[in-house]
Amino acid sequence: MSWLLVFFGASVLIALTPGANNLLGLHHGMTHGVRRGLAGLAGRLAAFTLLIAAVAAGLGQLLAASETALTIIKWAGAAYLLYLGVRLLWSTFRGKTDVPEPDTHPASAWRVTRKEFGVAITNPKAILIFTAFVPQFIDAGHGPFPAQIALLGAVYLLAEFLAGSVYVGVGAGLKSIKLTRRTRRNVDRGTGVVLVGLAGVLATPNA
Repeated sequence: MSWLLVFFGASVLIALTPGANNLLGLHHGMTHGVRRGLAGLAGRLAAFTLLIAAVAAGLGQLLAASETALTIIKWAGAAYLLYLGVRLLWSTFRGKTDVPEPDTHPASAWRVTRKEFGVAITNPKAILIFTAFVPQFIDAGHGPFPAQIALLGAVYLLAEFLAGSVYVGVGAGLKSIKLTRRTRRNVDRGTGVVLVGLAGVLATPNA
C-alpha cells in the first residue's frame, strides 16, 4: 500500500494548489454556503472522472500528444474563465450600494455544479495530470493497466474532494462571519479579476 499512500499524499498537494476550480469552490462556499459549494465539487469530480476514463481508454495520451487538441481545449478554457470573471465583475457594478447583491440569492445547485464542470473539463492542466502525473505510478506488478488507472483515479478523486472541501469550508466560514455588503462586493471583484487573470495566463503561448 506504500505506493498508494505516496500517490495520495502527492495528489493532495497537487489538489490543494490554488487554481480556477479551487477559487470557484471558495467563492461558492462564501456566497452560497456549504451545501451548494459541495454540490459544485460534484461537477468537478464528474469532469475528472471523464478524463480518467479517457486515459484508461488510451485517449488521454492521444490528447496530450496532440498540440492542436490541447490548443483548442486551452482556448476554450480561457474563454470560459474570461466569461465567468467578466460576468462576476459586471454583477458587482450593477445597481446601487444599498441594493442587495445578486449573490445574496443562492444559485441553484445545478448551476454551481455546471460551472465547476465547465472549468474542470476545459482545463488542459487537468488533462496533463492524468496523462503525465498519474501514469508515473503505474507498475506492471500491480495488475492490469486499466485497473491501476481506475484505482489511482479513484484515489485522486478522493484527494480532489478533500482539497475542494477545504476551500468550500473556508468560503463558508467567511460567509458565517457576516461580511459587510461592501466587503463581499470587493471579494467578488477580486475573484473576478483573478479569473480574468487566469484566463490571460492560460491564453499565453507558453502556458
